[in-house]
Amino acid sequence: MFRFHKTLDVITLFHKASLPASSRVHTILKTASATASETATEDQASDHSEQSNPKRKEFQLDVTEEPPTEDQLKSILEYVGAAKISSIVKGAKTEADAMKKLKDSGDNFQRPVTVDWENGRAVAGDTESEILKLVQALPKN
Repeated sequence: MFRFHKTLDVITLFHKASLPASSRVHTILKTASATASETATEDQASDHSEQSNPKRKEFQLDVTEEPPTEDQLKSILEYVGAAKISSIVKGAKTEADAMKKLKDSGDNFQRPVTVDWENGRAVAGDTESEILKLVQALPKN
């Protein structure tokens, strides 16, 4: 029998290994990914505990040291909102300003930034509670 397999949601960490905050976020995400993977089983359809205690399904962790593309940056800025633009791109006040500063130098992009593309969420920095909230969030319906 032929079945379509759902692709995993992708969570991207824009990372810089030399930053302690970024390394902390990487560790948090690796742990969360491993936990989600070990709880994902083939027979979950018969397990009703998921309905009373829903958790994030398995996800693919994408770690990159590259700055985001223009399209990715537009999405990230949309996810975090106008008030937090400067937490994503140093000194930026508007989306256009952020785009210009990113083109000037990829170093203007402030890492770490964690992005859940499927559910339209992003977290700048290494606040563990915010990252865990993003990772454990259930998909929007």
